[in-house]
Amino acid sequence: MSKTNPGRFFEDYRIGQVIRHAVPRTVAEGERALYHALYPARHALYSSDDFAADCGLEGSPLDDLIAFHTVFGKTVPDVSLNAIANLGYAEGRWLRPVWPGDTLRSESEVIGLKENSNGKSGVVWVRTRGINQVGAVVLDYVRWVMVRKRDAASPAPDPVVPDLAKVVAAADLVVPEGLDFSRYDFELAGEPHRWGDYAVGEIIDHVDGVTIEEAEHMLATRLWQNTAKVHFDVTAREDGRRLIYGGHVISMARALSFNGLANAQMIVALNGGAHANPCFAGDTVRAWSEVLDKAPTPAPGVGALRLRLVAQKGAAGDHALKDEQGKYAPNVLLDLDYWALIPT
Repeated sequence: MSKTNPGRFFEDYRIGQVIRHAVPRTVAEGERALYHALYPARHALYSSDDFAADCGLEGSPLDDLIAFHTVFGKTVPDVSLNAIANLGYAEGRWLRPVWPGDTLRSESEVIGLKENSNGKSGVVWVRTRGINQVGAVVLDYVRWVMVRKRDAASPAPDPVVPDLAKVVAAADLVVPEGLDFSRYDFELAGEPHRWGDYAVGEIIDHVDGVTIEEAEHMLATRLWQNTAKVHFDVTAREDGRRLIYGGHVISMARALSFNGLANAQMIVALNGGAHANPCFAGDTVRAWSEVLDKAPTPAPGVGALRLRLVAQKGAAGDHALKDEQGKYAPNVLLDLDYWALIPT
């Protein structure tokens, strides 16, 4: 009997199956320092205990995307080790901050299965929860992946495609307990722009670009303990190239969005997302955002912006997203729809 883990194939999933993922991970200040070394992340709430305390928190939490990557990474050996592609996200909510010293674990429930028409692969939908050391859920989201079949001749399961909300309703956003932007220091945060300064439909070009390096990508992917073969093994793809982890692109784009959205401090929901085209070392990543919606919150001085964050490779200034047939432009890497909290 083999003692090694070949990963799950499409045939290994069943509706309602709950997978408790190994291995719990205690996150600490080192994660913050390394995250800031990997990305040009500068949002003040995640950089300064004093700034966070002035915003009503006990100190500076770890970046929302550190929590996401950590929880996501736990799921890879069980969900996407044999994936062809990570296809999308929906119904994501950050339910409470993650603090240095917290221990995170992940568990996923299979909520959808559908074999592809080629009979060689299928799509698996899972709802993943990130849980801290006291059993509280810190993060909940759905993602779906295309997974290889072990045997193309194996029978297809009855298709189950979950009905997912296109947007997390503003009323369902969870504002961290105590958050108060009524004494927000715009000068220290880096920009003067408030909730009221943004208009629905507005496009913000974030100007800056970062060229992706192979070593940094692999360091980041190891940091989140993501074991997907396509990120490390050049024999895992026919073209012999290592695919840049999609989360690396998400964090890079989010960090670049500081220039124009410095006060969009906390990510509280993930409405949807697509890794539109592959990213490889040597690609230069740029980002732009579109304001999709605005909503008040019950917290003092806190509003919410629904934002589309687009990462693209190549030259600046090109905001084409899709063609007339709805296919993503070849230079688009990421299309992410999220809610963020911003001072009013």
